[in-house]
Amino acid sequence: MGLKAHIYLSFDGQCETAFKAYEKILAGKIASFFTYGGSPMAAQAPPGWADKVMHATLSVGGTVIAGADVPPERYEPPQGFNILLGMDDPGEAERIFQALAEGGTITMPLEETFWALRFGAVTDRFGISWSINCEQAAASQPGA
Repeated sequence: MGLKAHIYLSFDGQCETAFKAYEKILAGKIASFFTYGGSPMAAQAPPGWADKVMHATLSVGGTVIAGADVPPERYEPPQGFNILLGMDDPGEAERIFQALAEGGTITMPLEETFWALRFGAVTDRFGISWSINCEQAAASQPGA
């Protein structure tokens, strides 16, 4: 079918900084990066926005996270969703959680739960909400 769902994030002028942080934290790779000033839309960009991000993509595992800086009059802080990062290494879960929490707000501490070796939630310094879920091995889950 060829259908793929991607995550698209809006920022209030911090997209470049956020994507560079996510690239490092998530061991991803920025695949594309376009500024307003370097695009055919340069004349339509708000004053002072030539260096702001019109579109960027970051590959993380098999997922693409895309994003852009939204002009101030159209920007709304994200709400009602989070990005769930699944992994099987508790040490990596701790590292990623702490890196995302730096300058942000922990909404649920990263800890063991009945379903996961580690689960926690954080809103990073860019206003993006993340959940970290480090699965237990299938054989150790109730009913397995």
